[in-house]
Amino acid sequence: MDAKELLKKVRKIEIKTRGLSQNIFAGEYHSAFKGRGVIFSEVREYQPGDDVRDIDWNVTARHNKPYVKVYEEERELTLMLLIDVSRSGDFGAKGVEKKEMMAEIAATLAFSSLQNNDKVGVIFFSDKIEKFIPPKKGKKHILLIIREIIDFEPESTGTDINIALEFMTNAIKKRASAFLLSDFIDNHDYSHAMIMANKKHELAAIQVYDERDSKLPDVGLIHAIDLESGDVRWVDTSSSRVRKAYEKAWYERQQTLASATARGGVELASIRTDEDYVKALLGVFRKKSMR
Repeated sequence: MDAKELLKKVRKIEIKTRGLSQNIFAGEYHSAFKGRGVIFSEVREYQPGDDVRDIDWNVTARHNKPYVKVYEEERELTLMLLIDVSRSGDFGAKGVEKKEMMAEIAATLAFSSLQNNDKVGVIFFSDKIEKFIPPKKGKKHILLIIREIIDFEPESTGTDINIALEFMTNAIKKRASAFLLSDFIDNHDYSHAMIMANKKHELAAIQVYDERDSKLPDVGLIHAIDLESGDVRWVDTSSSRVRKAYEKAWYERQQTLASATARGGVELASIRTDEDYVKALLGVFRKKSMR
């Protein structure tokens, strides 16, 4: 992609996702990701109803009347985006490509965090860590992230969610809010890594999938390519046995994902590429704010 085309795409996604974050998500984001503690702000005179445990005895003694400490929520957070850049993200039979929708969701989250002056970092992963962008603040940093999301070319083609979760658990020392964006086409058992990541951080999983990931249409003999392994084969989609086996593999993969997120206490949203992701994302925010 040349620089002019890239800039045009960045601008387009900025306009759409920034508008969503300002008009819809900012308040929900703030409610869902509350501060991790309180910090001292000031002292003021005691008022009826104040907690006596907040009395500042040193100031009270100096002024001969009671003063209390006032605290405010420590709002600064770190948002981590774990983005699957494996080759299966290039698929888009219905709606947009999976990687395009993941880019929009990630940009929306990043701009929502900007409204709250939070830091944002990104981990691009395939079956290895492709790139790590350390958390920073500011619009310039967000636009850099969006450019990377749109134009990133992975070195590897496969998927290993374990590697991304373990990297974040080890690399990000301060508790963070994290979103794992993937189609979850992964043959590894990532449940333990998910549990450990959510113990240290606050993790949510966003599955982006194409309708053709879940079922095959009956269109006769097709030439199918596995984008991650590169395997090429002929598939007879007119065979009900073949279609049922395909749907069974999808169902089992979904059961694995549901089990891993449930065991880890991780919020999960599954979004199809021909659907609007706004409602699903709002659902994740609202479930978090109710905790």
